[in-house]
Amino acid sequence: MSNKFLIVGLGNIGAEYVNTRHNIGFKIVDFFAKKEGINFETVKLGALAEYKLKGRTFLLLKPNTYMNLSGKAVKYWMDKENIPLENIMIIADDLNLSFGTIRIRKKGSDGGHNGLKNINLLLNTTDYNRFRFGISDEFKKGKQIDYVLGEWEEDEKEKLPERLELASEIIKSFGTAGLENTMTAFNGK
Repeated sequence: MSNKFLIVGLGNIGAEYVNTRHNIGFKIVDFFAKKEGINFETVKLGALAEYKLKGRTFLLLKPNTYMNLSGKAVKYWMDKENIPLENIMIIADDLNLSFGTIRIRKKGSDGGHNGLKNINLLLNTTDYNRFRFGISDEFKKGKQIDYVLGEWEEDEKEKLPERLELASEIIKSFGTAGLENTMTAFNGK
């Protein structure tokens, strides 16, 4: 079993996207890196930070390909670092979950998420671990894009630090306790 894990936070590069709902994947890995005192460096197809814990190496990746082409960066780093599919976790926003709800799964559909759609296509499978972070669906018909690319509401901003803290624990748990234990401990929280 490999002791190397690829944790991919999905998002879009650029200052205009930093605090948007769609960038929760970036926000989670950024929070984790800051908390653990590690830095991202610009690499091929993204930004990468390395974290070591209990004999395991976590590679945190923020693809710079824009959301819709995330699979390119995921596949490249998986192959380059020889990381098996079961040691990958993709962190993405989910409109079908209420704000801050966490759902960890071994596989699943893309749920209309273009980043996941591209990863499915380039990995040629839907059997990879996902960590979905609920952003809710509080938008009017036809306003989905504006909502997803919109910034957090004030009450969400207040609750975000606690959710980011929990997300950091999930990343560590995935690498040290395994997916099943992580799902049991954190799903629905």
